[in-house]
Amino acid sequence: MRTFLYVALACAAVLALGHILPADASPLTHGVAMAVFAMPAAKPRLPRIAVETTMLRPVPRAVKAMPRADVSDPKAMIAALQKAFDDFKAANDEKLKGKADVVLDEKVDRINSAVDGFQKAIDDLNAKLAAQAAGGSVIGDLPADPEYVAAFKAHMRKGDVQAAISKGVDSEGGYLAPVEWDRTITGKLKEVSPIRDNARVMSITTSGFKKLFTDRAVGSGWVGETAARPATSTPAFAILDFVPGEIYANPAITQQALDDAAIDLEQWLAGEVNTEFARQEGIAFLSGNGTNKPFGILTYVTGAANAAKHPWGAIEVVNSGAAAALTSDGFISLFYSVPTAYRSGAKLYTNRQTMAAARKLKDGQDNYLWQPSYAQGQPATLAGEPIVEIPDMPAVAADAIAALYGNMEETYLVVDRIGIRVLRDPYTNKPFVHFYTTKRVGGGVFNPEPMRALKIAAAA
Repeated sequence: MRTFLYVALACAAVLALGHILPADASPLTHGVAMAVFAMPAAKPRLPRIAVETTMLRPVPRAVKAMPRADVSDPKAMIAALQKAFDDFKAANDEKLKGKADVVLDEKVDRINSAVDGFQKAIDDLNAKLAAQAAGGSVIGDLPADPEYVAAFKAHMRKGDVQAAISKGVDSEGGYLAPVEWDRTITGKLKEVSPIRDNARVMSITTSGFKKLFTDRAVGSGWVGETAARPATSTPAFAILDFVPGEIYANPAITQQALDDAAIDLEQWLAGEVNTEFARQEGIAFLSGNGTNKPFGILTYVTGAANAAKHPWGAIEVVNSGAAAALTSDGFISLFYSVPTAYRSGAKLYTNRQTMAAARKLKDGQDNYLWQPSYAQGQPATLAGEPIVEIPDMPAVAADAIAALYGNMEETYLVVDRIGIRVLRDPYTNKPFVHFYTTKRVGGGVFNPEPMRALKIAAAA
């Protein structure tokens, strides 16, 4: 404290001397005065910049930014989603009261996008939990072969061909991936392919799957104990073929990376092919034409290319109630059009943009139809019906099929041919080693009755 006091007094003395000494004092006198305490030179001041007045300019209202939640904490994500949805309802209600302006419109859209982001994160987490709980299908029950796994890894890293790997050779080239690798890749596809995750999945070892159907024209009647039994009508039979097509990916990696023992080849291959396989499946399961690929579910809708393919008819259409928009009445009609026997397990399938528009709809009691997830493992709902996002569904536009509603597991069949083939190619693109990976997948509608399609059109 004393030191600080002495320094302060010295500074004051220097400043006083600077004002008292005459201008013509000797340099020595000035030097003595300045030697008492040398003050650091003051930093030069920046020139002032003229600021244009904003008195007459409208100042936009500040909008609070959406809070960021920890995506690894489901409770925090759900709480953030609910908070964002409350903010959305308040802003949208203000807009509906006729107070809309550009700033308010932007606020509603921005909060709506934030709600989408939170709900998407929760949906992704729910998909992972569901995939882990479901495990594999038929292939999940196949035993592992440690010897073959070791030989397959050696082949991937060095190109070695050992006797143990010969059991996996395929006439079409390449080697079959170990069953646990197949299980890993298929399991990851369930996380990112919503139709695969909700449809019925069958694993086969043959070139295809055939299912026999009747036209349900079986006759019957009531008779007494001794009454005659007249002949009844005989049903007609039809066969539907579910033939797998082939999808492929060709990931590349350097030989130096392969030499690194720390790299988990199973996870690397699954991660590389997963995105491409999921993208191809997502499109084909919706709109595939059946030529070397699955028949898409949308092609079975009334008026579409395969509307007459199934012996039980097409997937029926329900109009949205407006020529180019969604309506609350349209969704209610859609939900109640599915037969009661299939309502259990029914879900609404649509894309995120359609859900953003549906989030603004209300019922007759002024309640919002859309509600966010309120618990881990539970999706968002529309009028109480679970929602599944399918990115490749058509957007809201005149005559478009903007949503599907029904029991996907009782409607669509995915056929997986067991065996993912991997062909090692170190020559085509040196210094990279390519792994040409193929998987055979088929699909199609095996029962159109549990599903309905929402068409953007005025009420009939």
